[in-house]
Amino acid sequence: MKMFTPAVLREHVPFLPAITNTDKLLHSREKLRERLSRTPNVREQRKLKETKSISQKEDDSKKSSLTKGEVALFRHSHKHNVCVDMLRQGYHRSFSEFLALIHRWNASRETTYHGSAIWQQQQPLEEQAHKLDQLQLCLTRAEAGQRAGRYEEVYDNQVQLARYFVDPEDKWLAHYFYENSLISARKVKMDGGRREAEANSSMGQVYTERGQLETAREHYEVFHHLTEGQAWKDEDGQPLHARACQCLWRIYTLLADKIPEDKEHGPAIEILTKAYQMSKEGGDKKVEGKAAYQVGLAYQSVGDQETAKRYLHIYMDISTVLGDDESLGNACKAIAKSLESEGNLVEAVQYLEKFMEVSQHESLKHNLEEACMCLGVFFCSRGQFDKGCQHFERAYEIAEELKNMAALQKAQVYLGTARAYKMMVAYSGHIAETNMETLLAWKDNRIDMFNDADTERKDEGEGSGII
Repeated sequence: MKMFTPAVLREHVPFLPAITNTDKLLHSREKLRERLSRTPNVREQRKLKETKSISQKEDDSKKSSLTKGEVALFRHSHKHNVCVDMLRQGYHRSFSEFLALIHRWNASRETTYHGSAIWQQQQPLEEQAHKLDQLQLCLTRAEAGQRAGRYEEVYDNQVQLARYFVDPEDKWLAHYFYENSLISARKVKMDGGRREAEANSSMGQVYTERGQLETAREHYEVFHHLTEGQAWKDEDGQPLHARACQCLWRIYTLLADKIPEDKEHGPAIEILTKAYQMSKEGGDKKVEGKAAYQVGLAYQSVGDQETAKRYLHIYMDISTVLGDDESLGNACKAIAKSLESEGNLVEAVQYLEKFMEVSQHESLKHNLEEACMCLGVFFCSRGQFDKGCQHFERAYEIAEELKNMAALQKAQVYLGTARAYKMMVAYSGHIAETNMETLLAWKDNRIDMFNDADTERKDEGEGSGII
């Protein structure tokens, strides 16, 4: 048996080169681990993306979904939603009043025929969202104030609603809330009666618009009584008592105008005198002047010229102080009429000329035309046709400038008549009165004496050689 031994011992040669810089290698491995630890793996990235996708869908679903109440806002009418909201908040009285007002509006609409304006032009109250919202707001506030016993809040909200409904078709709503505000104002005890006074003023206006003047007068008199001696002022700074005096002056004047002209003038003069006293108490000079003018005209119509002139002079003095030329002219014209009725013609002409003098302003041309006509009529009635024609010609020119056909035609007629009378004066002056005795004798016996006289004159003419 042979034993084999390597002939030559080979030197071991490594497959890879020897690593000599181990520190550098370790450092690069640590950097690689650190970067890998910061970067999530693919599985984690996919899981994170799926989680984000699910949460995003949930958020989108929450955003797109609506609550039950929000859905009801779109599904039901605005009236329905307002009613439900009031009931949920516990305002049952407001809910009942709200529905009653809508039913009242519908009932008034049903009483008219379908072709009327309320059907064609007016939108139903329940379809006007802004009005329903205002009703809900103020009705619930008023109910809350009533529960707490704060009737001033009830009154304020009712007045706010009355002032909100200003359209002609909503006038009945304003009247309704003014009536309720008076009831609430009477329950307020801490304001000295101011709200009650204001409520009576509003009710006076309501009844005036309805044409019930006597009832309006009663409310205005209560308004005047409650404000007497008080320093209350309205939103514009006007004293409430002065406003009450003006309201009474206005309603008294309307009541006097309602009295028929064929009736006795005594009641009308009495009411107008009350109106003048109220205007004087109110302190407004312009209103006082108007009231005095109306009283003066009333006395003038019954023939009491002396009393009429006294009130008309008050009107003239106030107009002079205020610098109101139009009112001053009206006063002069009225005084001239009273003077003419008394037979004081000279002074009457002076006031008419003053009427013409104060009406020279461009804006008072219509008064100037009237003044010229008055003077023309006056002079013609006294036989002074030259002066009459001058004034009528001036009136004609002014009417032509104003393009007032009625005044122009009137001036034409008067001017033509005045010129005719003027010509008649000249014509009458040329007529000889030598045969007046023969004319009178003929009227007594109706015998033809004029032919004989003509024949005699003819024979005399032939004998003297006259052809």
